[in-house]
Amino acid sequence: MAIKSILPLFSREKYKLLADPRRRAIMRQVLAGPTSLTKIGKAIGEHPAWVRHHLQLLERADLVELVSTTVNSGVVEKFYQAKGGGFFFQDLILPDETDRPLVIFSGSHDLAIEYLTELVSNYVDIRVFTVGSLDGLMMLRQNLCHFSGAHLLDLNGEYNLPFVRHIFPDRDMQVVTLANRMQGLITAAGNPKSIRSIQSLARGDIKFINRNTGSGTRIWLDQQLHALKITPEEVNGYSHTVSTHTDAARRVKEGYADVTLGLQAAANQFDLHFIPLFEERYDLVFSKEQASKISPLLDTIQSLEFRRKVKTLTGYSTTNMGTQLI
Repeated sequence: MAIKSILPLFSREKYKLLADPRRRAIMRQVLAGPTSLTKIGKAIGEHPAWVRHHLQLLERADLVELVSTTVNSGVVEKFYQAKGGGFFFQDLILPDETDRPLVIFSGSHDLAIEYLTELVSNYVDIRVFTVGSLDGLMMLRQNLCHFSGAHLLDLNGEYNLPFVRHIFPDRDMQVVTLANRMQGLITAAGNPKSIRSIQSLARGDIKFINRNTGSGTRIWLDQQLHALKITPEEVNGYSHTVSTHTDAARRVKEGYADVTLGLQAAANQFDLHFIPLFEERYDLVFSKEQASKISPLLDTIQSLEFRRKVKTLTGYSTTNMGTQLI
């Protein structure tokens, strides 16, 4: 078998493509070897037409290549594989700053971050990559973003700080609370399948939609399943993932899934039923050397206007907003 080298990527366009966890899920399939649209779709829980669209984007970016085509009973099946055995980014390549400084956020999806981006858009250009809490911190570690957002609960019941200390033992980091958020089970309006708790996810008549690996929501869920002695194989849909709370709620609204785990604010957006389970703390993480670059964002967080907007999000609390933890 030929050995494929790990290829460095320098193009910002390629970085943007692979910042999407769904396209990274496709890349993991084609990195394992030649595979078809149908097999990829089944593996990641997406329709082949959706997979085809994203594969074409990856193919045009020279990350994926068509390696063979077969015809069985008149059905044409195309097989794709990755151009390399793996990829890494040598540098974060960004456009030159013009009238607004450019700030890169990489971390967990949050609706308040979306508000923050809107409020500062006249004087700061924020590029948001929703890759999950853990991947966001790792990208911050690799200098691929300026600040991150996380809601990671460790086994001792502490949010974020143990992870920051572990990942950045040699750096002077700062952690500032953005908000506290309510998470729980999101079901169709009226809860037609009478879903009550995490234990309900193991029922054979329930179809679940999960969050991406490395997200704080996924890590919390895995801890709960382990404590309840429920294996991932017992949860119908465990391997089917999306990268944001909004996407997860939308899948329930569209009938793709019966239930997901997510923010009360996301359930409210789609008029879905919500079963509260826990309140969590969402923090912003950045290095001390980047503090001056993101200071306009920190100032905005302290503003009355921002607090008022966040308070409109169901299940959000601004009581500790702006509190510096380290």
